Amino acid sequence: MTGYIPSIDLRPWYGGDPAGRRHVAEQVDHALRTAGFLLVTGHGVDPALRTEVRALARMFFELPDHVKQRYAVSVGGRGWIPPGAEANGYAEGTVTPADLKESFSLAADDPTGDPDVDEVWFRPNVWPAEVPALKSALVDYLARMRTLSDDLMSICAVALGLPDDHFAAYLRHPTFGFNLNWYPALRRVGPLAHGQYRIGPHTDFGTVTVLDREPGLGGLQVCTADGRWVDAPFDPDAFTINIGDVLARWTGDRWRSTRHRVLAPPADAPDEELLSLVYFYEADHDAVIESLPAPIGTRSYPPIVWGDYLRAKLAAISLG
Repeated sequence: MTGYIPSIDLRPWYGGDPAGRRHVAEQVDHALRTAGFLLVTGHGVDPALRTEVRALARMFFELPDHVKQRYAVSVGGRGWIPPGAEANGYAEGTVTPADLKESFSLAADDPTGDPDVDEVWFRPNVWPAEVPALKSALVDYLARMRTLSDDLMSICAVALGLPDDHFAAYLRHPTFGFNLNWYPALRRVGPLAHGQYRIGPHTDFGTVTVLDREPGLGGLQVCTADGRWVDAPFDPDAFTINIGDVLARWTGDRWRSTRHRVLAPPADAPDEELLSLVYFYEADHDAVIESLPAPIGTRSYPPIVWGDYLRAKLAAISLG
């Protein structure tokens, strides 16, 4: 299905011309109504930074397990999430074996000053002493992801016919999650269980997801509206963008929070290993999300509090 997931150049948005900005917003609206996914170029993120983060992350994942174990946490924590800890399919009720990946996970760490809030949502991140350069590279990268995600939310607002700052009131002190996802090669993980994936079929939970991925045979697939699985296109200059359940609810299902999965490592490429950088943008922990009415939305969901919703989802995908 060539062209099902479009590539959109953001430079006209940043150029400031009203017609160019409207055109970008219209393209985004169409992509989110149909695929729920798009690629974006012209985003301004330095490719050298992306390369540096990926190289440093590989240095961490190549450490012996007993060293990584010093940073081990459960799903939703800050540190190393070891193999066997997570099965994303459970978030949608699909029973699968554990996902064939390990992650190094970070989250929002800018404190509010309220100790009760900060203990839950804005704890300090953990940084591996064995790869000291990883911290500075990731702090820079995460700042760029926050800026890009705020820009995408502004584009989304215009795409809905709203002022470009409509969502800003819900993003004053937002949470986010960030995973360095390492998908080891088949020669490392051994025989596959039936129905096992690198990441099982699921939808994301938050507002926008910004994915920097590598191409592979055991790569990203997206589920079309009629239930077919298609390979996501790849462009080394682009980020892959999708929306999560909260933004779909917010728009009253105008936009699709689309199921996706990462295929298991293929038998005919036993040495293929991939590494993804995944930024999950969210909202203020206490933001109340209510569906936008018609003509924007076509369905009205009960209001939710973002933080409560996220905790329930993370509990669903945790194993053990």
